[in-house]
Amino acid sequence: MNKLIPLTFLAASLAACTQPGDASAPAAPAATGAAAQQPAKAEAEKAKAADAPAAPANAGPAKVGQPAPDFTLPDLDGKPVKLADYKGKTVVLEWFNPGCPFVQLAHRKGGLKDVPAQQMAKGVVWLAINSGAPGKQGAAREDNVKAKGEFGMSYPILVDEKGDVGRAYGAQRTPHMYIIDPQGTLVYAGAIDSTKGGEPEPGEQVTNYVEAALAELTASKPISTKETEAFGCTVKY
Repeated sequence: MNKLIPLTFLAASLAACTQPGDASAPAAPAATGAAAQQPAKAEAEKAKAADAPAAPANAGPAKVGQPAPDFTLPDLDGKPVKLADYKGKTVVLEWFNPGCPFVQLAHRKGGLKDVPAQQMAKGVVWLAINSGAPGKQGAAREDNVKAKGEFGMSYPILVDEKGDVGRAYGAQRTPHMYIIDPQGTLVYAGAIDSTKGGEPEPGEQVTNYVEAALAELTASKPISTKETEAFGCTVKY
């Protein structure tokens, strides 16, 4: 059933998830006169092109039911990890930010506390991806190393500092979850569970969407819930 998340938690979460510079700057006043507008427009287009990240090989966002975009990303030790190397296995991608209160709660008390280890014991590949840009909340290597130990994460945290992979998948929140079947098809995208980022209340019936989808995938059954809305902090591109 639905529940209300305490206002104090929401206030703290929103404050922690928002950083100076995340909001777009106001547009500068338009130049007057056609002669002034053309150079200004040209300069704006030039700046936009220079700031735009390079597009990944599989431009996104990815769609459920379509092939999952391939990628190669370094882990926290710089070792490259390639999605294609896990062809034939079920893969779960978890968008991660150690500074996000929703991620912290999910790993300490919620749907990410024990589920990754349980699924990995069944042969599922689990990968966390941090798409935070350098200098943004949770992007520092030491913060990720510390969180990996504190949360008992026995799987890699991959560094996507340019955000190309996050954009290819359309990752918007942390945590944002994706499941890829052994054929390389994206079969689930959305939240880890039905708590909407909050801690389950005593006796509350919680649906772990990732667990349910993995169970159906293993049993060769159609996945009943293929997409849900992810809740959490915004990905700090």
